[in-house]
Amino acid sequence: MKLGEINTLEILRETDHGVYLIDDNDEEVLLPNRYVPTQFKIWDKIDVFVYLDNKERLVASTDMPYIKKGEFGLLRCNQVTDFGAFLDWGLVKELFCPFKEQAFKMKPGGWYLVYCYLDEKTDRLVASSKTNRFLDNKVLTVEQFEEVDLIVSHPSDIGWNVIVNKKHLGLIYKDSIYRDISVGDKLKGIVKKIRKGNKLDISLEKIGFRNIEPNAQRIIQELEDNGGFLNLTDKSDPEDIKETLQMSKKSFKKAIGNLYKQRQISIKLEGIYLIKT
Repeated sequence: MKLGEINTLEILRETDHGVYLIDDNDEEVLLPNRYVPTQFKIWDKIDVFVYLDNKERLVASTDMPYIKKGEFGLLRCNQVTDFGAFLDWGLVKELFCPFKEQAFKMKPGGWYLVYCYLDEKTDRLVASSKTNRFLDNKVLTVEQFEEVDLIVSHPSDIGWNVIVNKKHLGLIYKDSIYRDISVGDKLKGIVKKIRKGNKLDISLEKIGFRNIEPNAQRIIQELEDNGGFLNLTDKSDPEDIKETLQMSKKSFKKAIGNLYKQRQISIKLEGIYLIKT
């Protein structure tokens, strides 16, 4: 039985309180009457979310929470007690967020980006708004210019921190944000650059970005890093191109040809220029 996840279980028997479900390991869990289908047969399979009820008993629900174990989500705080905050995650029993797991003090009615995890000490599902501690950039699973899924995390002085593919921490700089974004927004983006220490610079996807091959995007990146100009042309020495861009002259000529057709660069005798949009 996977606590905090969706389980496909079989209906074992019916009782006054609901039906008992069983998994492949012969572990049983109650599906209360309020969730029992109007029509069913013993040994029918059913998808349920399994968690602990208010009395810390294993229980199943056909209602699905806004976030499951191992996921990030924006949740509303319903109430704050002496023990911590209780968040609405779409189930009868609210999701608990201890004070020690709050990045800053939660207030009733506020919305907070949290991570849901299983507390090994209490064996309970809890939330934490200290989301950075559940992210790791030591070993990256993304590459430069790759399209990624983003969740907007929190603002900084230089931009917005984002969660990348639910695994890594990234940053979108202020000057590359062309629309309103808010905490919890789910967006698509591009890994613009991987800096020292595996820090990820993220760019929000622009129109036509997918049509730019990786070599062309690498040239755009170098142009942006060098004030919009590169002293390279299709007449340049192959070694100069390789040293600057780590690509062959053939690849370089093809890439600048594509960029020129898309009107992203201009080609002069002295080099190539980035066309500002």
